Amino acid sequence: MRQKLLFGIALLGIVAGLVSAYVYHQALPTQAPLQVTRNPYSAGIYAEGIIQSEQRTGDDVNVYPEVPGSVVRIYVHPGSVVTKGAPLAAIDDSVQRRVVAADSAKIGAARATRDYQTDQLKILTQQAAIDPRAVSHLALLSARDNLRIALQNLRVAIRTRAADAALLRQYVLRAPVPGTVLRAPATVGSYVSPQGVYDTYTRGQDPVVVLQPHSSGLQIKAYLDEILVPRLPVAHRIEAQMFIRGGSTTGIPLQFVRIDPYVTPKIELSDQRLEKVDVRVLPIIFRFTAPPGASLYPGELVDVYIGGRS
Repeated sequence: MRQKLLFGIALLGIVAGLVSAYVYHQALPTQAPLQVTRNPYSAGIYAEGIIQSEQRTGDDVNVYPEVPGSVVRIYVHPGSVVTKGAPLAAIDDSVQRRVVAADSAKIGAARATRDYQTDQLKILTQQAAIDPRAVSHLALLSARDNLRIALQNLRVAIRTRAADAALLRQYVLRAPVPGTVLRAPATVGSYVSPQGVYDTYTRGQDPVVVLQPHSSGLQIKAYLDEILVPRLPVAHRIEAQMFIRGGSTTGIPLQFVRIDPYVTPKIELSDQRLEKVDVRVLPIIFRFTAPPGASLYPGELVDVYIGGRS
């Protein structure tokens, strides 16, 4: 019986081996070759680019709060279209509201003191009009001074409450310009400050909200390695093409806009502020028109080849 069992196990092993050999010996279908972009210019230079919204100056709008605190509400999400002044996020203002309530109570007390001092001065003035000897000149001066102090205290209390109300409005983060929300990394309960919100991945501070201002199109900010800067053609001769990574090998023509004349670290491309690099790049701005059916988004990296017109 034992020999039959061993013979059966061996036979199953042989069958399993033959089946495995047959399955793994099957020819796998060949994959389509990877599309590789080619330099469209005989002496063109390469730059890595990033898609942005078309703007005259600067980049997308990074929104930071003016006061620190914990986020209690998020009004927007990536893709939301907002108008100027629309609320983006709310920060816990419970402590500030108690301060405003206390200052409002001080206004009531200051008004009561003012009314009391006004009545006292009126009584003394009437008594002095009836009998000048009944009220001393010093008492009248003291009453006038007390009323003046009460009025000044009331003005200070009103100004303090106005300042508190203005500070309270800062606990609601609002859109400085109309546009589309690109990023909103803050979450309810996270702590934010004028430096932004902490990013556990980059271990840096990110904006609470990133806005893309309303514009007529998209632009490319290409970053040219400083080693290739001497080969860059003069501004009026620059022409360039953009290639979408993983997309068509047909280039999209770019229109030269300007050169930002300041060489910056390469961290502009990775957005990791703690990245240690020894490469610096020159930003060059191009404008383009997206071809029909192309899926292009701000923040997308593309390949840019720069050549020169003869």
